[in-house]
Amino acid sequence: MELFDFERDTQRNLLPKDGTVNYFGTVFTEEEANRYFDILLNTIAWKNDETIIFGKKIITKRKVAWYGEREFEYTYSKVTKKAQLWTPELLQLKKQVEAKCGDTFNSCLLNLYHSGEEGMAWHSDAEKDLKRNSAIASVSFGAERKFAFKHKETKETVSLNLQNGSLLIMKGTTQSHWLHRLPPTRKVHAPRINLTFRTIET
Repeated sequence: MELFDFERDTQRNLLPKDGTVNYFGTVFTEEEANRYFDILLNTIAWKNDETIIFGKKIITKRKVAWYGEREFEYTYSKVTKKAQLWTPELLQLKKQVEAKCGDTFNSCLLNLYHSGEEGMAWHSDAEKDLKRNSAIASVSFGAERKFAFKHKETKETVSLNLQNGSLLIMKGTTQSHWLHRLPPTRKVHAPRINLTFRTIET
């Protein structure tokens, strides 16, 4: 099921069952989004992501960064990262996102995709460090990219385009029942920065 052209309703659940995903569309103006993109690109401590696959360390072209209200440790793909403290811009973005969605967050994982050739495979954000069934707020700056969900049992799919300056919320049992991914594409040549605000259990 494709959802590229739908009437904007922030309360509409894009998933047919077993979770809740709300798309707010663009919550930042193009000028604001481009300004944040430039600031984040040049001030965030980006590093190539690492993952362990079959006991072998793989270093990705995609870059990541991990920030929070304190030096949380967060493990995914069998690699543990330690959060850096909020930058002023990330703290400002967090407050704006919280005001939009009504949830609160204590950390943020950032991804930098240099072009459409870089993406993310099917996965769910259900690591033990995350608060169970808590909301995850995804903010996109830069190139517009397709984003997809797949039900773990029925294999039903839902997809949409994430615009520059847009906000998407995943909550409830979404991570338990659905996978999501950012499929690579050769049609997109511009970079994209994605911020996923989350809640780490303390």
